Amino acid sequence: MDIYLYLSLLPEALIASQLPPMDFGNYLAVGTKKRTRGEAMFFEVDRDLKSSVFQLDRLEELCKEHKDGERKCSKYLSIYRVLEHVPVESLKKLYLVTDDGRVLALDEREFQPKENQELHFYQQIAPVNPSIASRLNPFEFCKFITKNENRIYLPKLVFCELVLQGLATDPLNAPTDDLPYENLSHLRDCLVGLQKQPDKPTKTVTRMMKHDLLYRTIKNGFFVGDQDDFKFYAFPSRQEMEEKYHAWWRSALTVGFH
Repeated sequence: MDIYLYLSLLPEALIASQLPPMDFGNYLAVGTKKRTRGEAMFFEVDRDLKSSVFQLDRLEELCKEHKDGERKCSKYLSIYRVLEHVPVESLKKLYLVTDDGRVLALDEREFQPKENQELHFYQQIAPVNPSIASRLNPFEFCKFITKNENRIYLPKLVFCELVLQGLATDPLNAPTDDLPYENLSHLRDCLVGLQKQPDKPTKTVTRMMKHDLLYRTIKNGFFVGDQDDFKFYAFPSRQEMEEKYHAWWRSALTVGFH
């Protein structure tokens, strides 16, 4: 029976499973008896991953089907500093799971940053999850956060960019009626502060993510990278959501995201 490797981001863990990605995502969100609910997000990891940190040489022994023949749903291999020790090149598709178990798979795409002076709003996902306002585009932001010459840095980062609407170009005067974020006055102050301090690349908006990610606030997609590698997973457009992924999108908008 096939064994899959998954890097869970909420929370961070390396998990072996005999379930293929779609089944595994449903299992993470609602469990085998449908008595739990919770948003999930994970990468499939290349089974050829080589590591001295994880017990990958024992996968066949650790992840065996049950005596009754039922597949092994999950075997946790590590819950500490996992992302740091999984190379970016070993990450395959990214899966987003709503809290009622619907799964959306995102493929890696080429990322082409736009040449403009817009401000950005990022939600870090793993290994830490504050939200950050920044002058840097996603590629630059990733390189800055993972630069070990900085006093505080991360070895690797998964994050997404959130919509700012008019605040991206006019944080002082743009209306915020369509933005669902808490403490919009503080977000506006952070963005204005960045405009007034051209030498300051980032400002922390919130110190931790207080609720599930609002998928309707995703601007372009998800990013993962370090100093050597960078990947972009594009989030479908609103039209694509309505036409191709309607069931997932309806669930993401109405179940558990308030």
